[in-house]
Amino acid sequence: MHKDELLELHEQMLSIRNYFVRQERVDSSLFDPYDGLDVSPSHVHKSKSEHKHAVFVLGNALANAMSEDEFSDAGRVGKRMKELAEDAESKL
Repeated sequence: MHKDELLELHEQMLSIRNYFVRQERVDSSLFDPYDGLDVSPSHVHKSKSEHKHAVFVLGNALANAMSEDEFSDAGRVGKRMKELAEDAESKL
């Protein structure tokens, strides 16, 4: 995936995150790990690796926001996103 495509994906996922944060039944603290990264789609000067890591961290949070438990489809996606985020972080 090219960096511009990754930035577009990051932007779309951030829009979904903002939707979830507006929903009162979703715990906004789920997104604290993403918020702590200080990498947003507008930060085009950040590396592709930093954006990739942010996308996986955000994907994990989104999947957790949608999951009923760790064995649901979204729960399994969240677990995989966490693994991918850890792998991407090790490559920063």
